[in-house]
Amino acid sequence: MFRISMRGPARALAVSFLALSLGSVSLSAAEPGDVVAKVGDAEITEADIAFAAKDLGQELQRFPPAQWRKILLDVMVDMELMAQAARAEGLDKDPDFQKQVDFLELRSLRNAYLAQKINGDVSDDDLKAAYDKQFADYEGPEELNARHILVKEKAEAEEIIKALDGGADFAELAREKSTGPTGPNGGSLGYFAKGQMVPAFEEAALALDTGSYTSTPVETQFGWHVIKLEDKRRQEKPALEAVADGLRQQLMRERYDVQLAELKDRFTIEILDENLDQPQQEAPAEAPADDAKSE
Repeated sequence: MFRISMRGPARALAVSFLALSLGSVSLSAAEPGDVVAKVGDAEITEADIAFAAKDLGQELQRFPPAQWRKILLDVMVDMELMAQAARAEGLDKDPDFQKQVDFLELRSLRNAYLAQKINGDVSDDDLKAAYDKQFADYEGPEELNARHILVKEKAEAEEIIKALDGGADFAELAREKSTGPTGPNGGSLGYFAKGQMVPAFEEAALALDTGSYTSTPVETQFGWHVIKLEDKRRQEKPALEAVADGLRQQLMRERYDVQLAELKDRFTIEILDENLDQPQQEAPAEAPADDAKSE
């Protein structure tokens, strides 16, 4: 039995793919009003099939695309049969059912308003303007580019520093002496930001001038390090494409708040239940998860 699910919003991508796929398996160019089946006097059209596809979404992905239209038609036929039986028994006149219909209409109208007047109104130009404004004076966190030589004994690290003082090449010494995984690469760690290295290592690297190395060995739980700072830079601002989704959500939230405030000014809202007319208390903030272990 094919189960119908109402979790439509979670299926946006699947529905888009489904719409394309349904077109590819159609044997002829269909119009929304084309009738594909009849149940009694009721007609099932291509538009009905399309609405069923939106509701079923990802569940159809479990079946071969060639079966999708038949599955959707079966669902529509079953729904029409049961709906006609419900009307025959007067269930459509039931007060609770009418309240459910009213609620579903209310929610659908709300969703249509959001889609057309708020969410769908964010253009590429709006995104670009928001990006330019948010990142106009962007100054990213400082990043360091360093090399290091890791050895087990402090005395060996001190000998390496003496060799460097004597003019030895840092990268060559790293390839020869370092026990760390970066040794074969001349000890290069690439660029890293604050918080990515253990505290003792980070503190020593931050204290260096570009081109200099530590004059004394630096101890961490991994062993003894000799560190050389190659470069300092500020992290570049992210590309528009990388932050577009977040900016779009931000603009939609802002427009939602503005539109809702305007609607509240246009219409009178009267809360008749005194218990519901009180300012809502903020929920206590949750304690942050203790998942950042100190090194």
